[in-house]
Amino acid sequence: MTDTSRAIEVTRVRGGVRDTRRDHAATEEPMEVRIHGKPFAVIMRTPGRDHDLAAGFLLSEQIVRGSDEISLIRHCTDPETPDLKNVVDVTLQGELPAERIRERRQVVTSSSCGLCGRLTLDSLHAEVPPIDAAWQVAGESILEWPRRLRAAQAAFDRTGGMHAAGLFDAAEELLEVAEDVGRHNAVDKVVGRMLLRERLPLSSCGLAVSGRASFEIVQKALLAGIPVVAAVSAPTTLAIELAEESGITLLGFVRDGGYNIYTHSQRVI
Repeated sequence: MTDTSRAIEVTRVRGGVRDTRRDHAATEEPMEVRIHGKPFAVIMRTPGRDHDLAAGFLLSEQIVRGSDEISLIRHCTDPETPDLKNVVDVTLQGELPAERIRERRQVVTSSSCGLCGRLTLDSLHAEVPPIDAAWQVAGESILEWPRRLRAAQAAFDRTGGMHAAGLFDAAEELLEVAEDVGRHNAVDKVVGRMLLRERLPLSSCGLAVSGRASFEIVQKALLAGIPVVAAVSAPTTLAIELAEESGITLLGFVRDGGYNIYTHSQRVI
């Protein structure tokens, strides 16, 4: 089985009857991100596409602002420490951005938290201009995004415990998709891959997420230049406020043939 899930033995109880069988659980392992060989952060994530995750994470942390600032991403190797599959080292172009790195503690980022470890409240906000993209998308197309995203969730089918993020164009084409135990990790994997392909800003794309829309999801979209974010579940108040300030069209409860538009509704036609 792939690294995204592992076979387990489980005792199921249904109607008072016990049944022992094989099942699969979503894989969660720590990944240490190093910059120039020095520890920067530990991310609890689902293994796979670690280079994309590292690139997207460093963009969301504003350590890098474009693919031209990344020289190399590699998994570490050391003859004396053979099990380094969960350690990724990033080499940046030029000098280390010391001011940006000081804004973050070297702590574990859990699979449910995309902004843990920040030193100050001010450091939560990205210093980038609002999105002014005139891109528009049909409401009928947005209604298809969760269905198309769900159809691409192979790991969720096995485990029932994975989130997903998908990048769509106006023609409902799924351009990129990723699964992870963390919503924000899935977004980082999608954005990171597009960053490494030198496709940012994603000003003619929409982002669909399988769960709720939180502050960090909207901020990741802002940093990637994505003008439309659609969530299957509800947005938070901070997500709505950030979307309003950042020029992002935010939709929630995109399911069962309907949706709520919370900000900048002019992009949905």
